[in-house]
Amino acid sequence: METKKQISLEVVNSNAAGIDIGSRSHWVAVGQNAEDVKEFGVYSQDQLEMCHWLHSNGVTSIAMESTGTYWQNLFSTLVGQGFDVILVNGRQTKNIKGKKTDIKDCQWIQKLHSLGLLNASFLPDSDTDTIRTYSRHRQNLLKQSASCTRRMQKYLRLMNMRLEVVVRDIVGLTGSCIIEAFLNGEYRGEELAKLRHYNCRKSEEEIAKALQFNGRKDYLFALQQEWDSYKHLQQQIMDTDLQIDRLLKEFIEKDDHKKQHTIEKKSTSVKIKTQ
Repeated sequence: METKKQISLEVVNSNAAGIDIGSRSHWVAVGQNAEDVKEFGVYSQDQLEMCHWLHSNGVTSIAMESTGTYWQNLFSTLVGQGFDVILVNGRQTKNIKGKKTDIKDCQWIQKLHSLGLLNASFLPDSDTDTIRTYSRHRQNLLKQSASCTRRMQKYLRLMNMRLEVVVRDIVGLTGSCIIEAFLNGEYRGEELAKLRHYNCRKSEEEIAKALQFNGRKDYLFALQQEWDSYKHLQQQIMDTDLQIDRLLKEFIEKDDHKKQHTIEKKSTSVKIKTQ
């Protein structure tokens, strides 16, 4: 009778723990027995109690899954308490084959981490992480601004103001002037067409034909709301740009190595968006 071969894996992290991150609670395992698993809340006091429990069990190394943004505060707390913490992509724990039944997710993470089968995800330094936060916020503002522009274009079209036909960008120089004047009460296409920038490809006559208001005040009200939102978002983008610029200068100023890497300004002609 043929006997099955068994291969044992060497324990790499003998004092390892695994944490299953949740939105309302975190499950922590320091071993594979039932008494080695404990649930903690998500408040600051709960995190400190978790650290005390981990210390009392001799834990030095911890692995946790990167679940949304729920891991960030706990990660900072554990690092501050002296633990060696790695952040693991959830695909790692799911793709590794094994008998995951009848044990909690945190125990599976703990087991894989103790065997050295988990790799830490890349985490930027604090300065880079700060800039990334501002950059992601700016990207969200840009998306909201683009959505406002699309809705403005829709309301203009419903009012028979076919601004998108005669200008390339309805929030460019020509488009912005026309929208501002239109919302201030100028409904005559001939007068609005006079606001065209001199570089605009379309003539005043063609622009005037495209701007024939049909009198729908409900769409006019909605356009006004979207225009106010658009201008507010543009101001927020400018404020975010100033904040990013200030932080970058601070980070470069305190690092002599970064100071050495400078880019000479190139003399290039700037093209002004006219439509």
